[in-house]
Amino acid sequence: MGKTQYYTATTLDGYIADKNNSLDWLFQVDRETGESSQYDTFFAGVGAMAMGATTYQWVLDHEHLLDDPAKWQAWYGGTPTWVFTHRSLPAVPGADIQFVQGDVAPVHATMRAASSDRNIWLVGGGDLVGQFADKGLLNEIIVSVAPVTLGGGAPLLPRRIVGRMTLVSVERDRQFANLTYSVEP
Repeated sequence: MGKTQYYTATTLDGYIADKNNSLDWLFQVDRETGESSQYDTFFAGVGAMAMGATTYQWVLDHEHLLDDPAKWQAWYGGTPTWVFTHRSLPAVPGADIQFVQGDVAPVHATMRAASSDRNIWLVGGGDLVGQFADKGLLNEIIVSVAPVTLGGGAPLLPRRIVGRMTLVSVERDRQFANLTYSVEP
């Protein structure tokens, strides 16, 4: 059975997005790209994804996915995706996206069944990931720390988790420090 993983990038001061929910800071830092990149290696093991409404809306708007849905297919293929939201959002044409709300546990069970025993990627945001952690459904945190500070914004993981994480690996990816932690339920 695959893991449920929070794979994300954060600033040195612990934010995944700025005060305007933008990820623009992320693309200003040098990192490995292409087939040998950490992301491509990670995504090869993903069988299902979940993200919050703010993350989905940013990707939708920033990448103009309603005008060019082929980008979604190029990045995520047919990977089934669940977007947790309390508002109405447009689906990317041709993408396997389910809009859901409420308790993450039953949705996680559905995701697990759809993932074909591959990993589940919790894309973000931090509060949504915290809900999975609260239910004991988060197995691993893979975070790339960038040499950027924002001074505020969306926190990496707005939960208190003490004594449940173990550092598994530390790697360098040009200007990023990649940290992997296992998370006990």
